[in-house]
Amino acid sequence: NLMHFRTIDGEFDVEAFKHAVDITLLGQEIVVGFSKYPTERIEKNSFDFRPLGLGFANLGALLMAQGLAYDSDAGRAYAGAVTSLMGGRAYDMSAKMAEHLGPFAGYAVNKEPMLGVIRKHRKAAYQLPAYSDTRLFEAQKQVWDEALQHGEQSGYRNSQVTVLAPTGTIGFMMDCDTTGIEPDIALIKYKKLVGGGMLKIVNQTVPFALQKLGYSSTEVESIISFLDKNDTIEGAPGLKAEHLPVFDCAFKPARGSRSIHYMGHI
Repeated sequence: NLMHFRTIDGEFDVEAFKHAVDITLLGQEIVVGFSKYPTERIEKNSFDFRPLGLGFANLGALLMAQGLAYDSDAGRAYAGAVTSLMGGRAYDMSAKMAEHLGPFAGYAVNKEPMLGVIRKHRKAAYQLPAYSDTRLFEAQKQVWDEALQHGEQSGYRNSQVTVLAPTGTIGFMMDCDTTGIEPDIALIKYKKLVGGGMLKIVNQTVPFALQKLGYSSTEVESIISFLDKNDTIEGAPGLKAEHLPVFDCAFKPARGSRSIHYMGHI
C-alpha cells in the first residue's frame, strides 16, 4: 500500500520503501521452493526461471495526496519514479540473492538478453523527467545503477520480479482508496448491500491532498463538508479552479461535470 510510505510531512519514504521491497522479494523467493503448481510444465518453468510478482496498490491515492492530478505529466512522472524504484531495487535484491544462491537455472543462456533489458530500464530511468521530489527521482536512477552492476557480477536469482495486478478486493482489504495503478472511481461511492440498504464509501485521501495544496484546516473542513453533502467537490467553497484536476476520478459525479479523460487511463 503506497500510502503507507507517505511520511507525516508528505514526502515519499524512499528508504522504507526500498527495505520493504527487499523483505517482500526475499519472502517471495523463499515461497517458490515450497509451492505446489498445477502442471509439471508450470512447475518446471517456475523452478528454472523463478519468476516473482512484486507489486503495489493505491497509486491513485498517493498521487492525489501529493497534490498531483492523475491525468498529468507530473502525475505520470511520479508514478513512473515509484514504479522504477520498485523494479530496480527488486532486481538489485535478486542479484544479491544470486550472489549467495546462484542465478536461476535458465540464466546462463539468457544472460546477455537479460542484461540488455536491465540496461534499457536503466536508460529509461535516467530519461524520466523530475517534476517533483528530487530525492525520489535520484533514488530510482541509483537502484538501476546498482541492479546492473550487481547483475553483471552475479546474475539474477529471478527472471522476473514485478507484476502490477489490479488488486481489487485485496486492495480494499489493505485499506486502499484506489486499486493497483487505477484512479479512484469516485470521491463518494455507494455500494448496494445484499441484505438491503446502501453503504456510503468516502475517499479518505482528499484531506491530505488539500493540506498538500496549502489549504488551512478551516478551509479543509469546509470543503470536506461540502463534498459529504453534495457528493462532488466541484463548487466547494474556497477550492481553487486550478486544483480541480487533482480530484478528478474515473466516473463523473451525479452533481458534477468532471472526470478523467479516457486517454488519462491509458
